[in-house]
Amino acid sequence: MGKRPTIQEVAEYAGVSRGTVDRVLNQRSYVKEEVKERVLGAIQVLGYLSPRQAHQQNIEEGTDLSAPLKLGVLLPNWSGTFYKEITRGIEAAQSRLASKQVEVRVLRCESDLPIEAIELLEQLKDWGAEGIALCALNDVAIEAQIGRLKACGIPCVTFNSDLPNSSRVCFVGQDYEKSGRVAAELIYKCTVHKGKVLALAGNLEYYGHNARLHGFCAHMHALGFPTDQIIVNETYNDYRVTYNKVLAALQEMPDIIAIYMVNRSVTGCTDAIETNGRTGTIRVVAHDMSERTKSLLQSGRLDFTITQDMYQQGYQPLLVLFDLLRRQKPIPNTLLNNDIAIICAQNMDGT
Repeated sequence: MGKRPTIQEVAEYAGVSRGTVDRVLNQRSYVKEEVKERVLGAIQVLGYLSPRQAHQQNIEEGTDLSAPLKLGVLLPNWSGTFYKEITRGIEAAQSRLASKQVEVRVLRCESDLPIEAIELLEQLKDWGAEGIALCALNDVAIEAQIGRLKACGIPCVTFNSDLPNSSRVCFVGQDYEKSGRVAAELIYKCTVHKGKVLALAGNLEYYGHNARLHGFCAHMHALGFPTDQIIVNETYNDYRVTYNKVLAALQEMPDIIAIYMVNRSVTGCTDAIETNGRTGTIRVVAHDMSERTKSLLQSGRLDFTITQDMYQQGYQPLLVLFDLLRRQKPIPNTLLNNDIAIICAQNMDGT
């Protein structure tokens, strides 16, 4: 079977940019009729098919499907335990799918800028990805890009942080609102309810952070805790920003009784509490587990952490895409890992 024509080849044949071909394929109206006709003519002459169309044609014609299935992965610019565990899951999925002629390419953002994520998704599309797994900002421009990929026959699966208003086919991750409610329950039962609670998100443009915070605030309110006593801020997972904001809040509001860390800069929080001389008097609840988190639990500077299975979040999306594209297997809209574990200094052995 010959090599399938690419979007770039269609663009060169029609004498237009690749972006123009993409706009025609997605039936957007702001393409001149004459240009649109050239592109459609090039598609017909070259026999261009979207990845989904080509796959369906193979099935209908009984063509050998042993040709490599190309799957792309887009990661955010996060490091630490997230990157380590997600990568471990991706590598395990690659190993499992290796005998099934699956090729995986992983790209990683260097910033939180939506335009970078969009450009990298375009790179995966140009490479020939027939399905893409991604963790990205909850941004309308990224949602639109997922819609364009879907129109080209390229399904997307989100993991760890969802894009619920996009046309993604499935989300693999934790029930973040539920984990936020668990954090609220812990703080409510470990405090005297006569003071303020500081809730610090990493970046509220990520669905996971936003959903956790929403679940936390809603449950605190349901438990009778005054919502005006919950002080919300963002620290963008940055140690120095977290340290400065926590220290300033403690100095300005000496009645803070607990801090809910909806981000990864837990050390910045606990160091600020220590500087303020209040270690052991302010309850601190965080998420996820790392070597540093273990150390903070052991020292008593962190009271609880609520964990999730990031390995599975790296592992399952590629299998979901394989089942969808190669086996034509129906998949659920959401694939939640609901194992929410509460870890403290007394039960973290083996974590």
